[in-house]
Amino acid sequence: MKEGLIYIVIPVFNRKHFTKDCLLSLRKQTYQNYKAVVVDDGSTDGTPEMLRDEFPETLVITGDGNLWWTAATNLGIYKAQEDGAEFVLTLNNDTVATEDYLEKMIYWARKKPNALLGSFALDFNSKKAVYGGANLNWLSNKTREILPGLHSEEQTGLHRVNHFPGRGLLIPISVIEKIGPFDEKVFPHYYADYDYTFMAHRKGYEVYCNHDAKLYIFPEASGDHQTRTKKSLKKYYNHLFGIKGGGNLRNYTKFVFRNCPGVYMPFALLDGYTRRIFGYLIK
Repeated sequence: MKEGLIYIVIPVFNRKHFTKDCLLSLRKQTYQNYKAVVVDDGSTDGTPEMLRDEFPETLVITGDGNLWWTAATNLGIYKAQEDGAEFVLTLNNDTVATEDYLEKMIYWARKKPNALLGSFALDFNSKKAVYGGANLNWLSNKTREILPGLHSEEQTGLHRVNHFPGRGLLIPISVIEKIGPFDEKVFPHYYADYDYTFMAHRKGYEVYCNHDAKLYIFPEASGDHQTRTKKSLKKYYNHLFGIKGGGNLRNYTKFVFRNCPGVYMPFALLDGYTRRIFGYLIK
């Protein structure tokens, strides 16, 4: 194993302007013991040429357009394992890292060597904090976000959570070797990250949001946001049944069956279906 080496796995499909800004922010890191791995799943907007000409130091893995987030991320994980990395960092391409982002990740990873560490998210345009982790309570089937309960001076260090998105998630290779990669068969796109971190939490691995490791994000660029923009019957259908639908009922059902204690499952399913079916129409 190559101590301290982080493989940063970035699945992409088009949107080369986001990928460029993301990679440029990684070049500026104060911590440089990393390898960026872009898994390009069939981009047609010039992304392959840009990566070749402007980012020759980046390792590019090419897909055929059918990988989706989970299988693409797993390809990067397998490469990290093959090359002896100590950590995998899953990262979306529509993110911009602060210069000390990796430094702050490694700092806390050394203090919590078996923990999964998520990133503190700020809106790129407003620079306001938008996500600092959350805990899902299956009894009420409600998610309590960390940020509303914190003053600005408390938005630092690690905050314990029971799940986290893969938008900026540092995972020790030792953990992956124990519990495996993401489940690409059950969750090809959405829910794979939440399912993985819930599973890790159940198996005794701590999960945190690292408020010192800051990522700028673009909330309006998410697939779910696009589905909710200028609503239509087609978008409503995709919201509930499409592979990129944030309210995908099939994915939610599988997520509940895999992670919810049996005694709370009937309520979680009924409440979750209701909010997904009617929430799109209301919000």
